[in-house]
Amino acid sequence: MIRRGLTGGSFKPLTEEAIAKIHQTAMRVIEEVGFEVNSETALQLFEKAGALVDQEKHRVRLPREKVMELIQMAPSEVRLCGQDEKHDVLLGGQRVYAGTGGTALYVYDPQTGQKQPASLNNLKYIAKLVHGLDNIHLFMLATYPNELPVEQVDVNRFFAGLDNTTKHIMGGIYTFDGVKQVIRMAEIAAGSAERLRQRPIISMITCSISPLRVDKQYGDLVLTIAKSGIPLVCPAEPLCAATSPVTLAGNLVIQTVDSLTGVMLAQIAQPGTPVIFGSVATNTDPRDLKYLSGSIEMGLLNAAGAQMAQFYRLPFYATGGMTDSKVLDAQSGYESALTSLLCALAGANFIHDAAGLMEFALTTCYEKYVVDNEILGMVMRAVEGIEVNEDTLAFDLIKEVGPGGNFVSSKHTRHFLRSEHYQPSLSDRDSREEWEANGGKTTWERAAEKVKEIIGNHDWSLPSATRQQVLSEIPGLVD
Repeated sequence: MIRRGLTGGSFKPLTEEAIAKIHQTAMRVIEEVGFEVNSETALQLFEKAGALVDQEKHRVRLPREKVMELIQMAPSEVRLCGQDEKHDVLLGGQRVYAGTGGTALYVYDPQTGQKQPASLNNLKYIAKLVHGLDNIHLFMLATYPNELPVEQVDVNRFFAGLDNTTKHIMGGIYTFDGVKQVIRMAEIAAGSAERLRQRPIISMITCSISPLRVDKQYGDLVLTIAKSGIPLVCPAEPLCAATSPVTLAGNLVIQTVDSLTGVMLAQIAQPGTPVIFGSVATNTDPRDLKYLSGSIEMGLLNAAGAQMAQFYRLPFYATGGMTDSKVLDAQSGYESALTSLLCALAGANFIHDAAGLMEFALTTCYEKYVVDNEILGMVMRAVEGIEVNEDTLAFDLIKEVGPGGNFVSSKHTRHFLRSEHYQPSLSDRDSREEWEANGGKTTWERAAEKVKEIIGNHDWSLPSATRQQVLSEIPGLVD
């Protein structure tokens, strides 16, 4: 049973009072402190929109009434479409989906214990894996092809996705030509420019730079993508004690301001732009202030970020499911599970990085995608919760069976057994004797077998005519 788009929200790390205080503080920061905008075009647009602009310092301040006016221009729901409609997702409210993340520089092999620089072929294999893993709902481009010049990275990354899975493709972008070429490629894959806008099979990511800064390159990219009509994600990545205050509440203030800055800029550029409020917020290691990706605080911050997104009625891109472990071990499992679970129970719309990433998000691993797919199946079952009605309370059955009886052969059991209980595809539930008879395989060894099975049976690529048109029309593609 595939669970997706279920309603979360049972976990609330922030009270209503706390949400209001974070909001008020964020508005004070925008009004009194402001943020730096290093894109000249974006600076001019903010000024035309009524912001107070210090041209010398590139500092922008807005009254809170204007901030809320701009936020309310953004759609409260954003549909991200797959090439197959069954993979469409509707971000907004408290509906929960999970997907991959990036952009990892290495790929880890648990059999050798070594990692190697990620290549374009690695990205293609990951896309094939994601295509066959039901609990991974979106494909965010997961690795950086180290062998390619930056001018060829955008088109080849998106082509690797579009040509190997029918799930929605999301990714960061590196060049302005890349934006144009990727959009043209997606128009061909979708069937036309108009159909791509109606059913966006791709979306793009541009990041604010914490604390309180819009980079020139990313600012200009926000404007370019917003005007294209393609859905846009505007995440920020404040780090406790480094690029935000050490407290989680202070981090949430910076994260809220930084992401709202991207949301506002997109609406100034093109009112109604489908934009997604986003967080990659986390903490740092107190010993040396390095970035952490598997801490419980990251889960709390992104769960709270989901509440702030719900307060602003914006779709939310959260971060969870990663680990700081360098191998597939117990740490890898519990860190990935806990952060994904907190985000999902809080109603985070799209939990990115929820599959495949390890070692501070530097490295990805084929087998970990399979392990995380299992974790996400359990997470989504937790989001579903416990349904209480006359059928599930089963009073009539309890009365019929009575003291000392059993429920094994009842029609009620047959009806609810598979839908009520998560059925694992990877976990071992055999007795020790059965497990040993089947080879005594570890979790990652069983995952490795599934990797081979999924990639070996993969049967999707773009239709031949569409594929040929893309290859002939888009420069720089590596087939």
